[in-house]
Amino acid sequence: MTKKSAPLQPDDFPKLAQPALRALHGAGYTNLQQLRSVTESSLMQLHGMGPNAMAAIKAALAAQGWSLAPEKR
Repeated sequence: MTKKSAPLQPDDFPKLAQPALRALHGAGYTNLQQLRSVTESSLMQLHGMGPNAMAAIKAALAAQGWSLAPEKR
């Protein structure tokens, strides 16, 4: 019988669903400030990241005066 792991605690991330938190942690992101160097398209490629999570992340970044990295052309 396998034991369920405890839900991830989101350091300073906004309130996100567990799949989005697992995606961020799995990709090595442990705090909101790290996401300033990541593009939206890169985050959206993570399994578990969806439009609701992206909107919450963008709002949390904006509240700090930050934003995601610009998309490369």
